[in-house]
Amino acid sequence: MNSTRALHFVFKIGDRKETIKFYTKVLGMKVLRHEEFEEGCKATCNGPYDGKWSKTMIGYGPEDNHFVIELTYNYGVKSYKLGNDFCGITINSKDILANAKNLSWKISQGNELNYVEAPGGYKFFVDDKPSSKSDPVQKVTLSCSNLKCSVEYWNGLLGMKIFNREDKTVLMGYSSEQCKLELVEINEPVCHEQAFGRIAFACPTNELSKIQETIQKAGHKIITPLVSLDTPGKATVSVVILADPDGHEICFVGDEAFRELSQVDPQGENLLNEALETDKSDEWFAKKGISKVEL
Repeated sequence: MNSTRALHFVFKIGDRKETIKFYTKVLGMKVLRHEEFEEGCKATCNGPYDGKWSKTMIGYGPEDNHFVIELTYNYGVKSYKLGNDFCGITINSKDILANAKNLSWKISQGNELNYVEAPGGYKFFVDDKPSSKSDPVQKVTLSCSNLKCSVEYWNGLLGMKIFNREDKTVLMGYSSEQCKLELVEINEPVCHEQAFGRIAFACPTNELSKIQETIQKAGHKIITPLVSLDTPGKATVSVVILADPDGHEICFVGDEAFRELSQVDPQGENLLNEALETDKSDEWFAKKGISKVEL
């Protein structure tokens, strides 16, 4: 799987306006594309929900050579409860902390790096120096309950290369030039709650069935067996979604069609702004005398 590449991490969000402000004004990312959907995704991209939702891809550059963020917004959900599964994303940047100060966005002290939190509580650690690579997103850090079992899964079954390993952590990836995955062993079970995310990778389409077969033979969970997903007016992509020993969701997509699907849309920001302006869901719920769901 040497041709496999890291694509994005999926967050479910409740406040689109504040979230977009954080990613664009604090992190300095750009809207790459935006899509609206009238009903839930077959691969539960927006979680286990059947209603209207949107997807916004945002990052520092095209997904062909950058690790980006997928923001999924369910119109009827106000917020999601966080678990202990997602630890943070680390970014090399000389601008983020300065941006946060200018906007009076809270900066917190971590064990090694300062971090800022997106609306919803997702942490972004800032290595306050320019990136030496084209992509400043360095790693996604997730928790695990048993490091040995997780390494056997990600390295042994999914073919990730180990770049660094210590007593309680391991850093892995498919290429030294890509965003890495860091796993940190915690002294408790991994709890995903409702805010659970998903990490995505691309590989040649003909490898998807092999991945699925490998995971099946090893007795691990497949959340969504190999399926084709349609995006209105865009390419149809083949997808298989797995769960690692701690239930972290992993999406593998067929690279050929995904490269077509993931092209930066020059109208992406306009489409998002239009959706923000026309989103009257808060007013609708208020008129009905009910509140959006807090999960």
